[in-house]
Amino acid sequence: MRRMGENPYLRERVGSIDVKPRRISELLRSMSRTAYQGRKLGEVYEVLLKMFEDPRITVFMGLAGSMAPAGMWRIVKWLVDEGFVDVLVSTGANISEDIVEAMGFSYYRGSPCVDDYELLKHRIDRFYDVYVSELDYRSMENLVLEFVRTLPDGTYSTAEFLYLFGRFLSDRGIDSIVTAAYRSGVPVFSPALVDSGYGMAAVLALREGRRVAIDMVKDFDQLIRVAEHSEETAVIYIGGGVPKDIINLVAVAQTLIAERSGKRDYYKPHRFAVQITTDLPQWGGLSGATLEEAVSWGKASPWGYKAMVHVDATIALPILVHAIAEEVATRRPKKRLVELLLSAGG
Repeated sequence: MRRMGENPYLRERVGSIDVKPRRISELLRSMSRTAYQGRKLGEVYEVLLKMFEDPRITVFMGLAGSMAPAGMWRIVKWLVDEGFVDVLVSTGANISEDIVEAMGFSYYRGSPCVDDYELLKHRIDRFYDVYVSELDYRSMENLVLEFVRTLPDGTYSTAEFLYLFGRFLSDRGIDSIVTAAYRSGVPVFSPALVDSGYGMAAVLALREGRRVAIDMVKDFDQLIRVAEHSEETAVIYIGGGVPKDIINLVAVAQTLIAERSGKRDYYKPHRFAVQITTDLPQWGGLSGATLEEAVSWGKASPWGYKAMVHVDATIALPILVHAIAEEVATRRPKKRLVELLLSAGG
């Protein structure tokens, strides 16, 4: 019988965290040697560092949930501004509700223990424990409507639509996530764009006789072209939902396209993958599906680096990004990928 020190299952000790002054990045490294979701948060950070150090990588961020009213949108904007995100795939809500605050309005601390009928009477909308004035929210939707009225009738991908909207916002001094993406040349895709204030504005424009349409097949094709243009890809998933699924499908689509051109057994899975989610895999939905499961589809690399932490993104995201700001001085920006799409004519 082997002695305990020779047992292959007992090679690496769990680390205990000492309380002492230290940087957030140092704390995360210590947490990666602990257990449970603390370890997973530390492992996510370590994968992010490897991702950002690799010059071959194009980083896709999938942004779901309701991050803007929770005060997280400036973190996402910082990642775009500083070159840590090359492609953003977002719900429509996350790239419209940030505009409310960018316009000068505010979200307010509230409570889930409230009479919502009273809020309705006062024209207050509630996001769990956050309030916003319905009139301020409509001001954002009216701003989107004003933008749609400036567009020539025609068909756009969401990347094209949001690039033009970013320019519109930039000209007005409204510094939102989409504005930062326009400034940095980062394409923004929103495969469920109408499920937000954009949809409200688009319907109002349609009722006015405008003919501005979003082509989702063109949108998906452009997203795939970005991945095809990239040597290697990595993914950062905040939440799950449609943004996660569409970015995963980009890897699958490249396999199918390659097969039609005569290639066999061609796979180009995402080399690095991290996810912050509160969902769980046993419900069968993609938001909780493990990154290991994604390997079976050819979405994530079996030889790459991946880590998933089950924690509220409003906890994990500020910690991780502040550690990145401490430890990663710069990341070499990619070619302005949005201009690649526009110059190719879609």
